[in-house]
Amino acid sequence: MSESRSGGGSAPTVLRMVLGKRLRHLREQAKVSFEQAAEAIDVTPLTVRRMEKAEVGLRIPYVRELLRTYGVSGAETDDFLRMAKEANQPGWWYKYRTVLPDWFRAYVSLESDATVIRIYEPHYVPGLLQTPDYARTLFRIGFPNESEEAIERRVTLRTTRADLLTTPKAPAMWAVLEESVLRRPVGGPGVMRAQIDRLIDAIDLPNVKVQIMPFSAGPHPGAFGPFHYFRFGFTELPDIVYTENLTGAVYVDQADDVVGYLETLDRMAVQADPVDRTRSLLVKMRKEY
Repeated sequence: MSESRSGGGSAPTVLRMVLGKRLRHLREQAKVSFEQAAEAIDVTPLTVRRMEKAEVGLRIPYVRELLRTYGVSGAETDDFLRMAKEANQPGWWYKYRTVLPDWFRAYVSLESDATVIRIYEPHYVPGLLQTPDYARTLFRIGFPNESEEAIERRVTLRTTRADLLTTPKAPAMWAVLEESVLRRPVGGPGVMRAQIDRLIDAIDLPNVKVQIMPFSAGPHPGAFGPFHYFRFGFTELPDIVYTENLTGAVYVDQADDVVGYLETLDRMAVQADPVDRTRSLLVKMRKEY
């Protein structure tokens, strides 16, 4: 079932999502109902459900008692509690919370812990590949009433996110960009030339692939809008697809739906220009600015 996030509450870290799913698995394995689990920690069944869905923090006394109720003990309990304490720590992006919508905080956590990120983008260069000036221009358009200080905080957050691609545990990133992304002038010729240079540098990274979907390719299966696909190194966490709208986002994790998005990405990758042509296409488009 897709889940819409349009504000309210704090977004979970990926580790909290993983532990929530482990709690559900342990409860079901022990044949303990929501009501029985709730009685064990003196809360409502809804609270247990929200813990398993990572919608609330993992209160350590609650977790300890639930593990006891589920028959978990010893080193396994110690490890779980240690991870729960870690999961309750704010994400690195917490200091940017004043310029980061609640519904997007989950995205930053997913992005930070993914092993694979695949993107279809018909409008703009993906955030992980944007230059500061390109991002700044978009933020000024998207948030016309914000102060320059707030805009700069948004830019800093975005450029900090981009550092992910060069870390030792960098995810594999594969993006399909519409030709319109590169032909829509954002911030003037100088900004666009620098942005294309950034893309050229990015495709030299061993973990980054970018394909361009030319206008000449005609209609394709992903043309309904942008979306991002995440895969993780945790067996408990399913692949997740993120789609965004003007005021919020939807996170899709139902297997059938996610497979549909993945198949669409694969079909678009075949239809787009091959990866080995991306550099020459970028160089050509840069000259037009």
